Amino acid sequence: MGENTCPTCQRPLCWKDGGYYCEHCQHPVRKRAFCPDCEQALEKLNACGAASYFCPHCNELKSKSRARICFEAG
Repeated sequence: MGENTCPTCQRPLCWKDGGYYCEHCQHPVRKRAFCPDCEQALEKLNACGAASYFCPHCNELKSKSRARICFEAG
């Protein structure tokens, strides 16, 4: 798995106050997941310590490994 990097400066992100943060740019960064089939935003589901994703548009579960993850400056 690759390192989480800032979308602005491409430097590694740190975890601060319950979310990702770029210390170089000094701004929070939001992690988002998109459906690999319809490109709509996915809802994250957490159960028994495992995370998976649900697409409300396709109305089905999506594998975490297939989800398209991106980081957005906040």
